[in-house]
Amino acid sequence: MMNRSETRKVAFELIYSLEIQKISRDEYEEQINLFLENNGIEENKVKEYVQDVIYGIEDHKEEILDQINKELSEKWEISRLSKINVAILKLAIYEILYKKIPYKVVINEAVELAKKYGDDSASSFVNGILASVVKNNNIE
Repeated sequence: MMNRSETRKVAFELIYSLEIQKISRDEYEEQINLFLENNGIEENKVKEYVQDVIYGIEDHKEEILDQINKELSEKWEISRLSKINVAILKLAIYEILYKKIPYKVVINEAVELAKKYGDDSASSFVNGILASVVKNNNIE
């Protein structure tokens, strides 16, 4: 059985891979199935979570990118962020705003992903953006 952190890590890896490959929505199902198969993931709970996250982020893409953009300084654009940070932020913002998962849990996990996959500044960057998102959306 995969725990929540492992499941989230799988979702992040797929979001990141879709981010790099610029895959369109009509190819998602095939990509998701391939990814799960290649990683030997057969648990239904994990499959459902991954599908929900991938399609959910896509459905709310504008709002999610908007949340990130609001936090970037004038000189920065999302296109300049590392794809790793973008993937982590998309996942975390989706979970906080749309899945209503307690933000402390989400931020903690996002920071761990950033430490593991990002550069030295990734974890504090991700933490700062997500803390602002929580504040700006008055999330308790």
